[in-house]
Amino acid sequence: MIRPRDDVALMEGYHSPQLDVAVRLNTNESPEPAPPPWVDELADAARDVDWHRYPDRAATALRAAIGALHGVGPEQVFAANGSNEVLQTLLLTYGGPGRSAAVWEPTYALHSHIARITATEVVEGERATDFAVDLDEVRRVVAGSRPSIAFLCSPNNPTGVVDDEATVRAVLDEVAAVDGLLVVDEAYGQFAPWSALGLVAADVPLVVTRTFSKTWSMAAARLGYLVGPAEVVAELDKVVLPYHLDTLKQAAGVLALRHEPDMRARVARLVEERGRLVAALGQLPVDIWPSGANFVLFRPRDVAGDEVWRQLVERSVLVRDCSSWPRLEGCLRVTIGTTDEDDAFLKALEEILT
Repeated sequence: MIRPRDDVALMEGYHSPQLDVAVRLNTNESPEPAPPPWVDELADAARDVDWHRYPDRAATALRAAIGALHGVGPEQVFAANGSNEVLQTLLLTYGGPGRSAAVWEPTYALHSHIARITATEVVEGERATDFAVDLDEVRRVVAGSRPSIAFLCSPNNPTGVVDDEATVRAVLDEVAAVDGLLVVDEAYGQFAPWSALGLVAADVPLVVTRTFSKTWSMAAARLGYLVGPAEVVAELDKVVLPYHLDTLKQAAGVLALRHEPDMRARVARLVEERGRLVAALGQLPVDIWPSGANFVLFRPRDVAGDEVWRQLVERSVLVRDCSSWPRLEGCLRVTIGTTDEDDAFLKALEEILT
């Protein structure tokens, strides 16, 4: 039997447990469904699809609608099957053999994972003790490796830290100085107080990625995009497979953007619930990190994290065990759920820790 590439054979896949539990708070999905009117509109759109024809290869209407949302033209928008395919296309275009991608750990695991799949060397730096970006470490990594691509995740997954504008500008300056491209992953951007989207310009080597999975309540659709210079988008279009976005998915994105007020109201409710959950966690023997996303990272003080995870599952509550991620030994990440889901999580956690 033919073998895969040697480096692929040694890899572990990226997996998040899918268990049959009553309360699932491990994958940062929206706890609220998409608006019923959107569901009805999408059902109507499905009946109008010419199923015997290929989809619009350029995703014209979708890119125009996303561009309108962010005040840019469709030529500055690239859409794909979830933000992970956006990241993959970026690495296929600007990474590969002889090139490197820089990350600062702990951060989103798929930045490194997809880089390695595309045969891009991964150069790792570390964040500060509070998991904020350490600019001295950024300078060390960028000057030493001259990466083709550098990744910042803000709010950072799984820590929840938001990089402020001054920090992102400073990292951008370092990456631009070595002719690299800075990718700011804003999968949770709508939960944060500011966005790097305002820094995107034709002559700036910066792209910002977003997803419909979280705030738009569309994880099942697998739709993501980036906003960046038209020159970058044009290069991505050369690399991505033809007809990669099906017609119904394109319609789903266009229709969702007509319900922006619903999205913003959901975000506001989740931010408020996040505050309640953090306050309740503060009454338990756990260490908590501030979060600008729809999840909270915490570490139990007196019981091992993997044991807490196991006992939560026994109580039909699933959170994410982050213990195997760099510098996160004993840490767990809980997605902000509904009030009832969060209460069930807190009750179970209190039983385990007290």
